[in-house]
Amino acid sequence: MPKSWHDRPTILGIVGDSAAGKTTLTAGIASILGKDRVAAICTDDYHCYSRTERAENGISALDPRGNYIDIMEQHLQLLRQGRPILKPVYNHDHGTLDRPEYIEPRPYIIVEGLLGYTTRAMRDCYDVKLYLDPPEDLRVRWKIQRDMAKRGYTREEVLKALEKRVNDSPAFIHPQRTFADIVVRFQPPSFDAEETGGHLDVRHMLRPTLPHPDLTPILDRGGANSGLSLQLSRDNDGKPVDVLEISGTIPSSRAEKLEELLWNLIPEASHLRANVGAFDSGQPISHPLALTQLLIAYHMVKAALGEHAV
Repeated sequence: MPKSWHDRPTILGIVGDSAAGKTTLTAGIASILGKDRVAAICTDDYHCYSRTERAENGISALDPRGNYIDIMEQHLQLLRQGRPILKPVYNHDHGTLDRPEYIEPRPYIIVEGLLGYTTRAMRDCYDVKLYLDPPEDLRVRWKIQRDMAKRGYTREEVLKALEKRVNDSPAFIHPQRTFADIVVRFQPPSFDAEETGGHLDVRHMLRPTLPHPDLTPILDRGGANSGLSLQLSRDNDGKPVDVLEISGTIPSSRAEKLEELLWNLIPEASHLRANVGAFDSGQPISHPLALTQLLIAYHMVKAALGEHAV
């Protein structure tokens, strides 16, 4: 590792509601940074109760009371110091709490889950903070697909679980959006409301809490149908933000130029080039997803080099 890199891990937070795309995004970023250099942690593992116990006590997995927030906070602080943790394990297949797992820090740590920005002490541990904010109808479709295919639920069981959590998402998950450096919103294009995979558009709300890359060399060469735009806009609280939009139909040549630009901005990681942008559904590579993963990896490398203020 170059001497100019930090002597502690660089930590990325990815927060969003259930089935918002956190795991898919994490996998691509880890591929870019080098899987042997990344420790990925899911905060779902910090659930206090088994699935049966949650059903009995009426506390959902989205509620901080149903999670060991204090231990999550402590473990983030230890990892930031470069120290190992004994991480709890939640078994999604069986809804049980399994034996803990010994985790040693690596140069990069990705912490993804529902409640990663719940406390100030936790938020202070991240170098880069991301929030995934897909439209609710798309998230519901993703959750049905995932829970039926990977967790053995029926469609009716998934819908029932969503109904039980209807008040928890706005109460506990959505407020964390305000703490993110980047808010990412994958959404169907206007001409195809049924799209759920490789041809989704993506909208990045880039807050000034991070120094974002200069994309003008690519943007200046774009026309009306370039599939790429960057505009000044306003956040929900009225503060100015940049909004980068990438169309799901962006021409491959255009996407490749943006990808090349981003790689050239992080020559320290050029040996880590990888094929990214794959959705779990097995659909063709998504340029918006690949470019999102690469943009986040860019911020991680810059933070590791000490070029981002934390």
